[in-house]
Amino acid sequence: MAEAFLPEVVLDGVAVNAETVEQEILFDYAHCLATPAIYPPTSRIEKFDPLDVSGDCVLRFGMLEGDARVTAARCVYDPQSAFDPKPFSANGSSADVLAVVGNRREILALGCATEVREAASCLLSGGADVVVAKLGAEGADVFTKRGVERVLPRASEEVFSLGSGDVFAAVFAARWMIHGDEPLEAASLASAAVSSYAELRALPVPETEDLRGRSECVRWKGGLVYLAGPFFTIGQRWLIDEARVGLQQLGMKVFSPAHDVGPGPARKVAQADREGLERSDVVFAVLDGLDSGTLFEVGYARAREKPVYALAQRVSAGDLKMLEGTGCRVFDDLVTAIHKVAWRA
Repeated sequence: MAEAFLPEVVLDGVAVNAETVEQEILFDYAHCLATPAIYPPTSRIEKFDPLDVSGDCVLRFGMLEGDARVTAARCVYDPQSAFDPKPFSANGSSADVLAVVGNRREILALGCATEVREAASCLLSGGADVVVAKLGAEGADVFTKRGVERVLPRASEEVFSLGSGDVFAAVFAARWMIHGDEPLEAASLASAAVSSYAELRALPVPETEDLRGRSECVRWKGGLVYLAGPFFTIGQRWLIDEARVGLQQLGMKVFSPAHDVGPGPARKVAQADREGLERSDVVFAVLDGLDSGTLFEVGYARAREKPVYALAQRVSAGDLKMLEGTGCRVFDDLVTAIHKVAWRA
């Protein structure tokens, strides 16, 4: 990894002091919203002594194989742990001015709370000057001693979220620590940078002015999502489970016949499913296999003028004509499709 990385940063004029380790850690994702399988298991990962880092401006990431003990004038701390985020000062780190950047789960864990606002308040009381809580499709909340402000998400044609947390933290750190932007402006530019990265899967991110005008913010809309799709095989049930979890992770309420109705006689199941469709505001449909029940649910929803977002990875263009022709939005990537539901206008 270092052999590929070092020449790139040297070309950009970046001085690197690398610490070499023999151990390799693999993060295996079934898809971008999945919790990764980690190899070797965390209990078997060798722990190294902390790296001592000092500087005027430091961006510190959490690590599985070790830690960084920071002394800084200004520091941005991203714990980067889905399981056990560590408090910034737990290893003796200190900063004159500190910003904590994390996703919802990390901020809740660090603040020992069940609500983001309460967790952020706890972190601010404990020494942080800024707390940025990334809320997925809802955007991000920026907390300071003055209060809280919302950064709305930026739309992208495709969504690839692996590495997006690194991009957000890096751009926020550069804008807030180096360029002196206010936290809200820095977080807004970081959000735009993530939108570019998620769509292009490429670095570096565009210039600042291009980020400001890259795409309009989209507003989060609540409501109930009806999850349509076959669940007769292990593979089908796994995909429905993953889609449901993904929708819920982005803050959506989900009615799933597989989970909320289950098997039963045709008349009972059909009635319960139809009632769920009537209550729902949008339909998310898994089309692979062209299951007759799923196609009925899609047609029923469109007849009621409910928006339909669909995942079709193994369906021919000819079989999609009626769906696309009646306004259904069809995607071939699960994570993109789920985000589009969350961003619907």
